[in-house]
Amino acid sequence: MILLLWDIDGTLLASGGAGMVAMRLGLRDALGIDGSLDDIEFAGRTDRWIIRRIFDKFSVPHTAENYDRYVAGYIAALPGALRANPRARVLGGVRELLAAVAARPGVTQGVLTGNLRAGARAKLAHHGLWDYFPFGAFADDAELRNDLGPHALARARAHTGTTFAPARIWIIGDTPHDIACARAIGARVLAVATGSHSRDTLAAHAPDALLDDLADAAAFWKLIS
Repeated sequence: MILLLWDIDGTLLASGGAGMVAMRLGLRDALGIDGSLDDIEFAGRTDRWIIRRIFDKFSVPHTAENYDRYVAGYIAALPGALRANPRARVLGGVRELLAAVAARPGVTQGVLTGNLRAGARAKLAHHGLWDYFPFGAFADDAELRNDLGPHALARARAHTGTTFAPARIWIIGDTPHDIACARAIGARVLAVATGSHSRDTLAAHAPDALLDDLADAAAFWKLIS
């Protein structure tokens, strides 16, 4: 059996900046701080990592209470930010590919994402994709992306009853962080140049496979089968 672990932002979806808008609104509504987040790195990072940098920038104490208040504000703002953003979309070929994976014997899929679980659900459900993923690993599990892999593997094993050999595990993502995350668990990695990193930048990190996008289903299956 093959295990596919999908990144979300820049790989499956383009949210058009809706996530950053929701994080800024959460900061304002939950903590009374109105400020720019433009200087904070988002691509490939986990929400917990991002929130730590936001708190550092605005001198917010790193307490559980502040974290919970901020996350609640962010999650509350996210659906509205997605609805209001006409650029929020499913990337080319993704919807058809997820449906094909779900129907294909011997292949199972989950997410491995830097989003908090509630944020991942909001983003995927907005586009009708959440039900394709019966398990995953999320920022709730770890602050560092490289620590997410074992959580995804444990849930994949619990869901399928299968222990996946590293050569049968593919992480699919759009950043060098996704490539490093795959290497941390000995998995293979398919990089797609659909996010903020160019094909050349991704190639420099030596993924096992590299595609410009996911529009060509035949090319995808040829690589991962």
